Amino acid sequence: MKAHLLALFTILVWSTTFVATKVLIAAGLTPLWILVIRFTLGFLALCCLRPRRLPLADRCHERLFAAAGLAGVTCYFLLENIALTFTSATAVGAIAATAPLFCALIMLARGSRPAAPAPFALGFALAMAGIVLVGSASGKAILAGSAEANFIGCGLSFAAAVVWAIYSTIVGRIAEAGYETLAATKRIFGWGLLFMAPALLVAGPAPLAALAEPVVTGNLLFLGLGASAACFVTWNFAVKHLGAVVTSTYIYLVPALTGTASVIVLGEPLTAPIVGGLGLTIAGLALSNRSHEKKRVPKDPPSEQTCITET
Repeated sequence: MKAHLLALFTILVWSTTFVATKVLIAAGLTPLWILVIRFTLGFLALCCLRPRRLPLADRCHERLFAAAGLAGVTCYFLLENIALTFTSATAVGAIAATAPLFCALIMLARGSRPAAPAPFALGFALAMAGIVLVGSASGKAILAGSAEANFIGCGLSFAAAVVWAIYSTIVGRIAEAGYETLAATKRIFGWGLLFMAPALLVAGPAPLAALAEPVVTGNLLFLGLGASAACFVTWNFAVKHLGAVVTSTYIYLVPALTGTASVIVLGEPLTAPIVGGLGLTIAGLALSNRSHEKKRVPKDPPSEQTCITET
């Protein structure tokens, strides 16, 4: 029961990070500064948990950590944060939840076939149809018909989902090499921050005035310490005790939870087309995931082989 509660808690936190980021953008923080501050806090927290430097079994593995930091920290979260400036948190959250589908496509490209290809294809089609419905409906409601801005936001969200799938594949290779999760995550965060550094030269001054606002400080602490550091611990505990297959079913809740939080906190509308699109997305994710379950071992090791969109 404890593992299920922690998995649910983790998904609840990760689902609301889209809303927290949207609040910070509205407060005047740029997507880049949100990213830098968030992962600096997360990196410092992981340094407290794992203060020692992670020894590498092979020097070539450094390239894996660097690639993971570039893809999963710098590129993914920057794309996601910028997308939130163009479209609704509901749309971005729903699109981000499709990352497991792109993970499955990467597996297909590498020769791994789903146990039931027809349900996977149908699930993929349903999820994409749901995303189109959510994106178009929420974009019209939020952006007063600004189709171009909504298209850009949804496009960036799709790019982010693909990048996260690539990151998950890289992290899977890191886990296969036997590296401990928290120490490996700290090293990935460090590389991500390093890749962000050049962008700070053109990012403008740090938002010191905004940081004095309690709502800004609270949301940054939530993103940095809660979503980026603590939830890695709770999620991997759940994967260890439930297995990746069971734990990954909680991913289906992301679109619905993000949509609900967006309505409550941001006042985003929840129209019938949006609800229908969220339903199609969740159904598609569930159906496509089941098509791979028969090929998975019942108890996966406690690594990030579960392709979850941590935000």
